[in-house]
Amino acid sequence: MEKGLGVSSTGSFAGNSWGSIGLLRPYFKRYGWSLAGGFAALVLVDLLQLLIPRIIKYAVDALQNGHATPHLLSRCGVYIILMALGMACSRFFWRQLILGFSRRVETLLRNRMFSHLLGLDKEFFQKNTPGAVMALATNDLAAVQLATGMGIVALFDAVFMGLAAFGFMLYIDPRLTLIAVLPMPLLAFLTSTLSSRLHGRFKKVQEQFSVLTEFVRSTISSIRLVKAYNQEEHQGRRFAQMGETYVRNNIGVALIYGALLPVSGFIANGSMLLVLIFGGRLVIRGTITAGDFVAFISYLFLMTWPMMAIGWVADLFQRGVTSLSRIEALMKVKPSLADGENAVSVPIGRGQIRLENLSFSYPGQARRILDGVDFEIVPGTVLGIVGRTGSGKTTLCNLLARLLPVDSGRLFYDGHDVNAVSIDSVRNAIAYVSQDVMLFSDTIGFNISLGSPDAGGDKIEKAARAAAIHDEIAAMPQGYATRIGEKGIKLSGGQRQRIAIARALLLDRPIIIIDDGLSAVDMETEHAIIGSIASYLQGRTCIIVSHRIAPVADADRIIVLEEGRIAGEGSHRELIEQNAFYASIFNHQTAVPGFGTTGDVLNGGN
Repeated sequence: MEKGLGVSSTGSFAGNSWGSIGLLRPYFKRYGWSLAGGFAALVLVDLLQLLIPRIIKYAVDALQNGHATPHLLSRCGVYIILMALGMACSRFFWRQLILGFSRRVETLLRNRMFSHLLGLDKEFFQKNTPGAVMALATNDLAAVQLATGMGIVALFDAVFMGLAAFGFMLYIDPRLTLIAVLPMPLLAFLTSTLSSRLHGRFKKVQEQFSVLTEFVRSTISSIRLVKAYNQEEHQGRRFAQMGETYVRNNIGVALIYGALLPVSGFIANGSMLLVLIFGGRLVIRGTITAGDFVAFISYLFLMTWPMMAIGWVADLFQRGVTSLSRIEALMKVKPSLADGENAVSVPIGRGQIRLENLSFSYPGQARRILDGVDFEIVPGTVLGIVGRTGSGKTTLCNLLARLLPVDSGRLFYDGHDVNAVSIDSVRNAIAYVSQDVMLFSDTIGFNISLGSPDAGGDKIEKAARAAAIHDEIAAMPQGYATRIGEKGIKLSGGQRQRIAIARALLLDRPIIIIDDGLSAVDMETEHAIIGSIASYLQGRTCIIVSHRIAPVADADRIIVLEEGRIAGEGSHRELIEQNAFYASIFNHQTAVPGFGTTGDVLNGGN
């Protein structure tokens, strides 16, 4: 487990169990009055339930003594009906207030989790699978909701009803009450023992559910690859094996849970047997009346529910606490990249960039991906970057886009040190086309307008034309309303890249970074895109990273990266004349017809 993350490398989340209840404290404060009203309604239900046996006792004693009349029995029946109606109304209110509270907690906690996830960075998502995170937002939140809803109701009801019924039983006959509660210590011991084992087993269930969720997600999102390699049967067998493990883990939980309720029920029925034996003798001797005996049994039935509910309540709270501790572990994760204490928001409009001795190493790696990089980009100019795989091109783009922390060296935008200004200030000035194009399972129009949700159709179409994708979109049956599936599965690689470029152009920001964004298109389309976006680049700072020379040949300046260092710098003509590495790439790509679509010499990398 990585220190400070609270999350293991396998994606399992671990917390400190009962200490995680503090995560819910704000919600209990916020909805305190609603909960108080719900508990008041719950108390009223219990009081009415406790009064019904007294009415029955009165009627039975009247029958035994020969004092009963049709009018008296009818009046007792009316009282019971009125109490039943009162109980029904009170149940409606406590369900609305208390169960409604649990649903609000679930919603607010889910929103809080999602907002927290949006603030985390690459380091977290590289170590934790989406399936593990999705399990927290589904199974674990459901367990928390059940514990804060029916769990709280059952606990309160069991304690209040149990104590009240015990008091009425004591009032009828203390000796018989002591006999009835004789098995209670055994129930408490067994419940404690079984519940302690439930926590560990339920944790395994949740972790295996995370594995299952992630496997399904990754398989569906990579369905083309699965089919291309004819792995449908193999993936099906793997899923079946994971499912069997999940079932075995659930059976382990069911064995304990299945033991809790029968044990509680057995002990409760044992109490009933003792009451029948000893209470019946008391009635025969005349120590208590038949009405008292009937009322006592009624109270014992009311007390049986708390006795049996102990196991169920323990199970609900163990599940809820286990899940809450996993959620708390996620909420404690801090992003490696965050605003400094004195960071300020500043406008970045000119697009001037300066790097001073910038170096970077990924956590846990000794090798420097970037080592002492220095250069400056004049506002409104185009910078090209080329280099071998692993030379640090993509890492440099991520640093410039403020997706990685600047810990060694300095980076300035319009003269502002990025560590002294807010992250949003920098990101709001940049339109970034990453090497790995990410699209949402939505319409083409939505994906292009992702950063500009209020953009009209004309602006979206203009950006698409500049990215040389409009004609292909227009040829689709639903045009810009066409849904593209998971990660744009309905589109080719080149179409996905051009949609990403259109999305960046639509942002209309002073700085544009394109990290190998034309690698999946042919040479003809590449030239068309470069020509059409030229008008968009006027007055903007543009950084183009490519493994082909063509996209960067017309740049104002080109940088050649080699093992994290600048190995060459200048214009296209200057580099051909002065840099053997750059010249060899150019000669190879121009000598081979159609070269550039495979990137045999250079390709995208770190």
